[in-house]
Amino acid sequence: MPMHVHLHHALIDAAALRRALDPAIRLTIGPPLPSPPEYEILVAGRPTAEQLRASPALRRLVIPWAGLPAATHDILHDFPHLAVHNLHHNAVPTAEMAVALLLAAAKRLVPIDRRFRAGDWSDRYGQTPAVLLAGKTALILGYGAIGRRVAAACRGLGMHVLGVRRQPEAPADAVAAEIHGPEALPALLPRAHALIVCLPLTAETDGLIGAVELALLPPGALLVNVGRGPVVDEAALYAALREGRLAAAGSDVWYRYPESEAARASTLPATTPLHTLDNLVMSPHRAGMGGQAEIEALRVTALADLLNAAARGQPVPNRVEVARGY
Repeated sequence: MPMHVHLHHALIDAAALRRALDPAIRLTIGPPLPSPPEYEILVAGRPTAEQLRASPALRRLVIPWAGLPAATHDILHDFPHLAVHNLHHNAVPTAEMAVALLLAAAKRLVPIDRRFRAGDWSDRYGQTPAVLLAGKTALILGYGAIGRRVAAACRGLGMHVLGVRRQPEAPADAVAAEIHGPEALPALLPRAHALIVCLPLTAETDGLIGAVELALLPPGALLVNVGRGPVVDEAALYAALREGRLAAAGSDVWYRYPESEAARASTLPATTPLHTLDNLVMSPHRAGMGGQAEIEALRVTALADLLNAAARGQPVPNRVEVARGY
């Protein structure tokens, strides 16, 4: 019998997905739900309880991005038998953004660019020092699909790389010189000239990097956040940047987001005046973006690989620990 997959996510190129799937997979697309609803795998970003309950054969939910939305997390309490999986197709562009923010922060490119556009050459003569990255240590907090790519780029820049992940055994493609569990973070922070946050937001990671942790970093360290804003305490980040204990930082993730389309043109991303600091590079949560066709092609490939593995009885990647939220 073909394995029945129901796709309930409009952004995915269904024609490209069909071409990439194993012939043993029957793909239906909705809404509406197929009749009869006998799908074994549901692909949906924010499924409803009705969609999860409709098929008695359902055994897997695939969320077609990284992370577990809060509403989905709550619904899944009523479906403990379901295996939940993510896609990590956006690891490539997110890692590239992390490296871009790291370099921009280290070289103070944004304020220098602004002054130079006004004809001010003073930075040419040593007004704004740059941070040399070669020979320094990068600490990757969240050594998963994104973190491993960031680590490889940092190695390419001549940096020594440390990694922190929930399960500290080294993955097959590890390039970090050392990989530790979260309990080692206090001992690792004093060694880190650049702290790069690639963590999801969960009950365990909310506020993980606060004033105490930032104070453990060497003076003049850099911080980059491409995980979720609240992993780094907002007030502590603002104080460390304003007082110069952090040389600079770059962030693609924030503490406040527009609540409507009309608010997109007038919503500051934090409650503190982070936007006034010259030593912070700011990006409006666009790390997972690239050429839209390129990103969707990556998504289709990642989804097809996951579904084909399930159809062939192989280990299905990117299992989410629902209780942990990631």
